[in-house]
Amino acid sequence: MAMAPSPSLAQVYTSPVAVAVWEWQDGLGTWHPYSATVCSYIEQQFVQQKGQRFGLGSLAHSIPLGQADPALAPYIIDLPSWTQFRQDTGTMRAVRRHLFPQHSAAGRGITWEWLSDDGSWTAYEASVCDYLEQQVARGTQLVDLAPLGYNYTVNCTTHTQTNKTSSFCRSVRRQAGPPYPVTTIIAPPGHNGVACSCHQCLHGSGTGPVSGRYRHSMTNLPAYPGPQASHRTALVFGAHQAFAPYNKPSLSGARSAPRLNTTNPWGGAPPALGSQPFFRSSLSHLGPQLLPPGPSTSGGASASLPSGPSSSPGSIPATVPMQMPKPSRVQQALAEGAPKPEPEQVIRSYTEELKTPPDEDCIICMEKLSATSGYGDVTDSQTLGPTAAGRLTKCSHAFHLLCLLAMYCNGNKDGSLQCPSCKTIYGEKTGTQPRGKMEVFRFQVSLPGHEDCGTILIVYNIPHGIQGPEHPNPGKPFTARGFPRQCYLPDNVQGRKVLELLKVAWKRRLIFTVGTSSTTGETDTVVWNEIHHKTEMDRNVTGHGYPDPNYLQNVLAELAAQGVTEDCLEQQ
Repeated sequence: MAMAPSPSLAQVYTSPVAVAVWEWQDGLGTWHPYSATVCSYIEQQFVQQKGQRFGLGSLAHSIPLGQADPALAPYIIDLPSWTQFRQDTGTMRAVRRHLFPQHSAAGRGITWEWLSDDGSWTAYEASVCDYLEQQVARGTQLVDLAPLGYNYTVNCTTHTQTNKTSSFCRSVRRQAGPPYPVTTIIAPPGHNGVACSCHQCLHGSGTGPVSGRYRHSMTNLPAYPGPQASHRTALVFGAHQAFAPYNKPSLSGARSAPRLNTTNPWGGAPPALGSQPFFRSSLSHLGPQLLPPGPSTSGGASASLPSGPSSSPGSIPATVPMQMPKPSRVQQALAEGAPKPEPEQVIRSYTEELKTPPDEDCIICMEKLSATSGYGDVTDSQTLGPTAAGRLTKCSHAFHLLCLLAMYCNGNKDGSLQCPSCKTIYGEKTGTQPRGKMEVFRFQVSLPGHEDCGTILIVYNIPHGIQGPEHPNPGKPFTARGFPRQCYLPDNVQGRKVLELLKVAWKRRLIFTVGTSSTTGETDTVVWNEIHHKTEMDRNVTGHGYPDPNYLQNVLAELAAQGVTEDCLEQQ
């Protein structure tokens, strides 16, 4: 019986092209691929506008599916919200875009289908089809779909699917049809793999999941993230390039790049951890309380935690007593922080100007480096000329200096810069996470796959508040749904290392951001920000639980991509 493909079969992108498969999610949380013809039409519309060579697609229009298949006339795909909308009933379904190698099942037009009760054939989701096809190629007769989150085995010889609990059998079949569309991708060096489909992978700005790292490896299946339960619906934006060119001329209003902030409201060291079986430390904000306090936490353990000794995690710090005159909450949120370096000086400090630019494109504005910057008409600079080109000192990637300046000014202008090509970080990257509290607990219960140690529980709590100048809508309220959020790590050497690095990421405001929720579509709300957390401890059906043998290595890579490495611990 096949349990998982070998690492040699893991799908990685070694080519600048990939196969795009679009899928929609039904009410039970199951994903269904559109036909190859419909996917070709959707992909064509998706990549039509400028900047689509980076895999980001348009965020400004809808795609009527009836133009590809008359039977789908009632349906449109709304790209800004990543939903399929039925015009006659108002029913909305999540949609996603997955990229596969050209040699995959989708690239060869192969689909696997199962026979439903009404006698119709239903296609498996694209990752299942590809997995089955790999197993057939290896000569495997009985394939277990448990690594993908399904309680079925598929017999490739008798063409039957069996429910492992009820032993109920269905017929399956392998169909050959037209291949799914090929699209161009430009992946950063060292970033390989399919795009994750979970809500943690999505930018708060809605630009899609982070591509290139295997997030949720159920046993040893990095290329196939498991299906998501309906309450974890993820709106996948597919694998994408590290940087999206901004829409001109309103650079100041674009939110494609992370907004970085030099202000650090997370001062203070955590109290020393005790020796009790279940205890806590706290990384809360100090200084004036600008946001209204959230609901206090009554206990350190939730109903999902095992019973045992506990200690109160404490409450959100009280607000500062009112003084006269007192600025409003909006004025406080918009107040300027510490002085920030001059943008031109930041660009100069990280680049070397080129006297003779190479004959290549600037990937920010898509113009030749020898030509005028595409952002010369919207970026004012007294020291950088419109044709000036430079090379970043560490990674040697070249851009128009005005383009780098435009990218930097569109962020938080905190003195750090990130190469839009390879993601190399210059300076100390900070984020836009609102004020809140991070608490740490320990208890003597093991996580699946880590039976030799206890468990670390991290509790994040962020209250509602007012957006600051680094957020999408300064001065406007933001919501914080689903807090406190509980996350789990094994209490071993590597788990404790990850914990310390997460503390650094918290202090740098990198764990969360303010943006649009991929699950509810709500704007101006607190969302995850590119660093995966395990929010379930007793199962891994959705990919957010244990066992997951690759998780600790993956999250270390994600932290390193944000500039949080072991070197940061040595500097403390």
